[in-house]
This record gives sequence, structure tokens and C-alpha cells, in this order.
Amino acid sequence: MENERSSAAVQAAHSTQPIRPTQPIRFGLIGTGSIADFHARAIELVNGAQLVAVHSRNAAAGSAFASAQNCEYEATLEVILSRDDIDAIAIATPSGTHAAIGIAAAQAGKHVLCEKPLDINVERIDALVTACEQHKVLLGAIFPSRLGAGPRAAKLAIEQNRFGRLTQCAAFIPWFRTPEYYQEVSWRGTWELDGGGALMNQGIHALDLLLWLAGDVLEVSARCQTRARDIEVEDNAAAWLRFENGALGLVQASTVCYPGERKRVELKGERGSVTLIDDMPALWQFDEERPEDEGVRTLAHSTQIGGGFSDPRAIGVQGHCAQYQDFVEAISAQRQPIIPGSEGRRAVALIRAIYQSSRQNCVVQPM
Repeated sequence: MENERSSAAVQAAHSTQPIRPTQPIRFGLIGTGSIADFHARAIELVNGAQLVAVHSRNAAAGSAFASAQNCEYEATLEVILSRDDIDAIAIATPSGTHAAIGIAAAQAGKHVLCEKPLDINVERIDALVTACEQHKVLLGAIFPSRLGAGPRAAKLAIEQNRFGRLTQCAAFIPWFRTPEYYQEVSWRGTWELDGGGALMNQGIHALDLLLWLAGDVLEVSARCQTRARDIEVEDNAAAWLRFENGALGLVQASTVCYPGERKRVELKGERGSVTLIDDMPALWQFDEERPEDEGVRTLAHSTQIGGGFSDPRAIGVQGHCAQYQDFVEAISAQRQPIIPGSEGRRAVALIRAIYQSSRQNCVVQPM
């Protein structure tokens, strides 16, 4: 098991020597749905992390999950947050509940690692960030797509100005979800708890990656529709973007594109272009070739982080492992995590602007 633990966690992207905790960081996990399996698996695989207890509103499901994970089940949120043997809370509940749980955890003095999105409402995200700052606890946002080797190489190329002026930046998420996917869990496809559909639930990973690489968006115009599923929210969306750096861009997101394809992020500039398919650089071309470029291109033959385009459970655990490893080390070193809570706000603000633009038939500036 020790070899598996050390090999599964992707090395955190910090140049300094990682600070390992002398004692495990003890986690409480809130929520025991499908994504909770990935959180529990990551905690199991990461050095310095331990799952102590879980909580779910569904007592039967929570107890069964706790038994399978060899940890304790707590029937109420108040009790699990009051435990002295828990250092951090991982949130894996419906999206619209994230901020309220995170604020309660911060008030209890627990660090918070939250599944995407931090919440479906920008104001509630701001309240969560503020609560964690006030109570001096860390807040991390789960966005594993950032930690793939391809995206990190693209980020470095941006920082080195290898693209020159960016001209076209886009994200495409032509995914597929069956009608049964929405029927099997009552909160999916609802505005109250899912907060949106193809953009807020599925496309948010690609949008976060696009913003991280290309920068913030100045204005957006969009159309969203419920095309083929009996749900409240959108299953199909398209938008054009104008970035603060002057580049233009596109977003297309769907959950009704059979059979589903991998997400794609494109960065095109006057001196170079990169296309990422999940974390694989399918195109990597610059006007000035560098010795490291061929090594980056070889990443196209393997991917660690991605999937889920036709099956939400068909994703790897490597990205979650990387974020848990970094979060454990951040707590020990008393530094910010690799993806702090403030970063989790950006994609939600863009998505909310896309929804507003579609509803009001106007150009919107993300807030």
C-alpha cells in the first residue's frame, strides 16, 4: 500500500521541498454521493492524509459508505464539525449547499477543501472566502484539470510569452448524459442545487482551465437552451467572449452530444498555438522551437487527468490525489493551497454571466 500511496499522488507544483506533516491531516468528508468515492480514494492514497469520519443526510447511505471506508459515520453536520480529531473538512455535497457547509466548517476552525463549484452563487462564494479568512483556515477549490502536465506546460508557455498576443481562445465540452443520469439523483438538473447544467456542472472544469490560461473575460454574449432532456437547466449552450487581453473566444458546452467527446481547450496566438484535449497537448506549435517542445508533445500519448465525457464515473483519481497532497502540505507549511478559494470564484462568475446574457439577450460583463 505504501508504494501505491506515494506513486498515486501527483507531485504538487511548487519548487520548494514539500513539507510533510509529522502527524496525518485528519479529514471529515461531507457527502457520500458518487464524487465522494474519489475524495475517499484520494485521502487513502495520499501521504499524510487520513479519513476519520463522514456525514450524509441519508443515514443508510452514509453508514454504508463509512463502513466501506473503515471510518466513522456522524448523523449531523454539527457533530462532525465539533470533533477535535478532525483538522479539515472535504465537501462533496450538491453544489448549492457548498458555501453554507464551508462557512460552518470555517467557523468551527476546520480547513475546507471543496469540490467544484465552490457554490452556484458568486455572493455566497465571496462569503465563504471571507469566512475562511476571518477564521484563519485554508480554503481550496477542486479543479484537477489544472494539474495535468499539458495544462501546466501551456501555463508556462503563457508566462514566457511564447504565444505573443493571444488572438483566439476557446473551450469545447461536447459531452453526453443519459436521461437516467438526471433521474437517478433528484437535485441534478435543478437551479436550486445544481445551479445550472452543461456549464455549471460539467463545463466548469474547461472554463476554469480557459480562464487560468487565457485570463479573465471582459464581456460575454450567449445562448443557452434545454434541448433534449427533461430538466430545469441548460443541456446545450454557446457563447462568445472578449478577454481582458483583447483576444476573442468561444465556449460550447453540452450534455446531449452523443456519444460524447473529450473536452478541448484551444489557445491561439500570433506566434504559437496549443490545443489541449483533456490534459493532452494534441497541438503544440510555436514559431521558435525550443528543446523541451518535443518532450511536451510526447505527453499526447498518455493522459492522467480527464475523462467523464460520456460516463461521469469514468475519470481518474490522479487530479484529486494531487490536490489532496498539496492541501496536506499547505496546512503543514501554513501557505495557500495550489488552487485557493479565490480562484474558485472565476468560472462561476463567468457562467453566471453567460446565463444572464442568454436570459436578457444582451452583452454582460462578469462580476
